[in-house]
Amino acid sequence: MSSEYFGNEDFWVILLKAVLVFVVLVVFTLFNIWFERRVVARMQHRVGPNVHGPFGLLQSLADGVKLALKEDIVVTAANKGIYVLAPILATIPAFLAWAVIPFGPVVTIPFTDTQTPLQLTDLPVAVLYILAVTSIGVYGIVLAGWSSGSTYALLGGLRSSAQVISYEVAMGLSFVTVFLYAGTMSTSEIVAAQEDMWYFLPLLPSFLIYLIAMVGETNRAPFDLPEAEGELVGGFHTEYSSLKFALFFLAEYINMVTVSALATTLFLGGWRAPFGIAQVWEGANEGYVPVIWFLGKTLFFIFLFVWLRGTLPRMRYDQFMALGWKVLIPISLVWIVAVTFIRKLQNEDMLDRDAVIWIAAIAAVVLLISLFIPEKKPAPEEEVEAAEPDAFAGGYPVPPMPDTPPRSSTPTKEGKR
Repeated sequence: MSSEYFGNEDFWVILLKAVLVFVVLVVFTLFNIWFERRVVARMQHRVGPNVHGPFGLLQSLADGVKLALKEDIVVTAANKGIYVLAPILATIPAFLAWAVIPFGPVVTIPFTDTQTPLQLTDLPVAVLYILAVTSIGVYGIVLAGWSSGSTYALLGGLRSSAQVISYEVAMGLSFVTVFLYAGTMSTSEIVAAQEDMWYFLPLLPSFLIYLIAMVGETNRAPFDLPEAEGELVGGFHTEYSSLKFALFFLAEYINMVTVSALATTLFLGGWRAPFGIAQVWEGANEGYVPVIWFLGKTLFFIFLFVWLRGTLPRMRYDQFMALGWKVLIPISLVWIVAVTFIRKLQNEDMLDRDAVIWIAAIAAVVLLISLFIPEKKPAPEEEVEAAEPDAFAGGYPVPPMPDTPPRSSTPTKEGKR
């Protein structure tokens, strides 16, 4: 078990793993920006970045350097301290969440005899730790909108707070069924519990709910209401520039990777090899090879983010909030009760694995159908015939509108004056 290593390792091992996690996240972010631009360009029959570096891979690095060197502007109406603190507060929790994400099994560090799990640390409530840390990052967005002294930025911050509260509830409820199956909240033990079957099969409705909630949680299209350019000019980061804007950009992409890695850990077996590979290759789940499976699964979810951005239009805000409160949360609650009964029947050997998968598939179909049920439109109100406007109300003559018959009344003395 890898749990015996946590808390008993040398300081240099912990420091090495912390630095590697930081480097992997920064490099993965640079790659994801390039990946998103290339995939969207492909969908739109364009080329995308292809000049700087092989296949344009250095374009993200060039953009980052350009952002850091641009002039830093602080608006006059801003609350200076909170204005500077907000992007930092949004970025740091994005890194902290990766402290409990498992990249792989126990390995031997090259050129030493030291063994260590490919995970910085673990907690009995590791998943709740991730939820708590990522929710702190929302304060950075809210405070950025408030401290900018801009109406549009304030509206973006308010939207973000309402959005995160709504979809964090649905996301947390989707985790409950995983806890019921695994019997733990530890990320490493949840991965170990998926040795025989990944949880996205018996918990397919929870998996779909999490996929929707993670897009809303990260403010990505079609749920990017806090920064809707057409309505809010950029939202909470309207008044930000240079390195502070780059920190918001970095936080968004790291949060994308975080929720993708969490989906991989909870529903797709974590660092374990895909189906069939472990049966024909004994070393598929040993050494540093599982890191490839983990990053590949995470990149699959990143592709889903990009695919949604390139295909779906932005939702209306009322539709978005109704989806969270009226669809996802009620279905999550009903599904939790159903999973509780299913686990009870499984423990008493009254249900086999195939029956559980069929139940999950039927529930997922019901969930998908419920997403496409049109809303009931309110009954049209009877039109009230508008009264004819008085052109001389208050004594000031007003030219009649087109197709309005002229009045026969005589203007008052005040109207002549």
